[in-house]
Amino acid sequence: MQKSRVFIKLRPAMHYLQTSKKSRALLDIKSQKCGLRHTIFSVIGNEYTGEWQDNKKHGKGTQVWKKSGAIYHGEWKFGKPDGYGTYSVLIPETKELAKKYCGEWKHGKKHGYGMYLYNNLAVYEGEWSENQRSGWGRMYYESRDIYEGEWMKDKNNGQGIIRCANGNWYEGTWREGKKNGDGKFYYSDRGQLYEGIWLDGVAKCGTLSDLGRNEAPTPSKCQIPQVHLVDMQLVLKESEEAYLETINRKFPLHNTLTENE
Repeated sequence: MQKSRVFIKLRPAMHYLQTSKKSRALLDIKSQKCGLRHTIFSVIGNEYTGEWQDNKKHGKGTQVWKKSGAIYHGEWKFGKPDGYGTYSVLIPETKELAKKYCGEWKHGKKHGYGMYLYNNLAVYEGEWSENQRSGWGRMYYESRDIYEGEWMKDKNNGQGIIRCANGNWYEGTWREGKKNGDGKFYYSDRGQLYEGIWLDGVAKCGTLSDLGRNEAPTPSKCQIPQVHLVDMQLVLKESEEAYLETINRKFPLHNTLTENE
């Protein structure tokens, strides 16, 4: 019996290599996270639901951190919160989410205008720069005092006013969280107003006068004594200039404290 033979023509190996490269390239493109996708889990259990671009979170999306239970919902750019978004944390005792920050972000940090809730009583609303209160803002303290004015690097800095829960108020210059420079302090309980220079939160040089003394709940029993000087204004001015010079030396980056400020 004569045996039949079958001849198979093989393609060059280079053809298979080229086809294989094309297949891998196509697979890589398909596996790229781009556009709107469903929930994707990271290797440590964090989950993200939202939009992607070039394998990075980009657009609108929600991130849930497995370890802390915290959630960010809002805008993303190139893998980081950027734009408007809300950050909430999980309260261990109640297992409920509590909103912590709602506002603008940049490169993953609080930047722009936003509101941060420290607790039920302490709240800040205003401007931020790289996760710190900077610019104009209003702070509601747990003591029920309210500060409204300028901030720098998370501290009262610039011009601002604080209204205390007991009715007292201060309006003037601040440096690194303390009264520094020219300012007025009203003592509502005594009905008196101090106007002058402050250094590290302490009144140093100025004038004290009655303001609403008759309506004050606990007015001072003693009258403010009259000061008899040849030139009271000159003495006051020289003292103020000396303290302003001290303040300017202590805060060299902000030596804008002048009599005109």
